[in-house]
Amino acid sequence: MKSASRKIMALLAMFLTGHSAFAQTDQLIYGVDNFDVLVYVLIFILALLFVGIMVVALGLLFIVKESLQSAPKTQEDLAFEKEGTSGGWQFFWQKMQGAKPIALEAEIIMDHDYDGIRELDNDLPPWWKALFYGCIVVAFGYLGVYHWWQDSDAEPVSIAEYHSDVKAAQVAKEEYLATMANSIDESNVTVLTEQSGIDEGQKIFIANCKACHGGAGEGGVGPNLTDEYWLHGGDVASIFKTIKYGVPAKGMLAWESKMTPLQMQQLSSFIVSLQGTNPPNGKAPQGDKVAAK
Repeated sequence: MKSASRKIMALLAMFLTGHSAFAQTDQLIYGVDNFDVLVYVLIFILALLFVGIMVVALGLLFIVKESLQSAPKTQEDLAFEKEGTSGGWQFFWQKMQGAKPIALEAEIIMDHDYDGIRELDNDLPPWWKALFYGCIVVAFGYLGVYHWWQDSDAEPVSIAEYHSDVKAAQVAKEEYLATMANSIDESNVTVLTEQSGIDEGQKIFIANCKACHGGAGEGGVGPNLTDEYWLHGGDVASIFKTIKYGVPAKGMLAWESKMTPLQMQQLSSFIVSLQGTNPPNGKAPQGDKVAAK
């Protein structure tokens, strides 16, 4: 019994959400086979119940209407019909509200009495009922369009719209990050902490800096980058500035026109990460002792 209840709950959840991933998960957890078939069967049964309820409700309304029409009319009813015929829009407004005229309110007044206030047993206004039934019809249309109908990618429309919005957000994010990356300079550069950024910096170092500073930063034609001694500053801003503008008098090229600001930040962060690695054959210290940061 408990297993059957779980299966029913899984079916109802899938019916309400329309999410294929949820269906696959519950198929594993609750052992529901042919999940899509069961969902469509459940939808068909619910549709039949809805149609049956509507038929019964319309039948009851018809019976009540026929009973009222066949019942003998009182003097008040005749007076009301006459008033409605002559009143025009007032008669129509009363019909739309579903309220009985004041002359007939004695028939529907209830026994409840709250400090002299009596309660009338009026029905819900016909316009309210029409909106309610209309919402039910629209709800089935909404489920059909957004949760059952599949687009060209074999996804429900709601899921396809979600994936489309995610892609658009990703593009916007990349454009924003590109804009931010181009605004990096020596006044606002920071050390990257993500390993992916440092790895990119290492690739740039091997491709462009190895010839002068050695493959591990031990130094060669250029100074050793792994010790605490620096000719032009060892903090990330100073390293970024040196890479960007170079030191032409000592043969250090300016990389401003060859690298993007983001690439120079990645390279600077990698150089900072070399501190204390002590590779073999390190070049003798040069400059002032400044801990890189």
